[in-house]
Amino acid sequence: MSSTRGPATGSLSTASRAPEVNEDIRFPQEEGGSSVKQRRRKREIGTIIRSLGCCPTEGELHDLIAEVEEEEPTGYIRFEKFLPVMTEILLERRYRPIPEDVLLRAFEVLDSAKRGFLTKDELIKYMTEEGEPFSQEEMEEMLSAAIDPESNSIHYKDYITMMVIDEN
Repeated sequence: MSSTRGPATGSLSTASRAPEVNEDIRFPQEEGGSSVKQRRRKREIGTIIRSLGCCPTEGELHDLIAEVEEEEPTGYIRFEKFLPVMTEILLERRYRPIPEDVLLRAFEVLDSAKRGFLTKDELIKYMTEEGEPFSQEEMEEMLSAAIDPESNSIHYKDYITMMVIDEN
């Protein structure tokens, strides 16, 4: 991935490497207003936090961003502000992943016929129309990892095994 420098502040795009102390984590600005920018920020921070083994909800991500964001949002999160907050989250073991048995029960609720799988169309419907809906990008990412191309379905026991984090 390529490194991109931000405006004269010594900021670095999160797409390249972990920032060093005294650098900013840069979130690319997009056209179309603040809601688009805010969604992008959640996605970037979410990627960083999830790569550290945490699984916050979108609401929790929003609260976290509000906690570390500058008073006047610039599209940047200062590393000096992010690091202590993230350290506290990790030490307190906040945002732990959902246990495997809970995930299995959730899929079984959606699979009313008890077939052991959901079709691609069923999965799309549940993930985009129920609860906290996935964006199209998130849905495409999940489908690429979850759907068996031969059957065009998700065998959820296999998918759960693949996505569960082993904490041992």
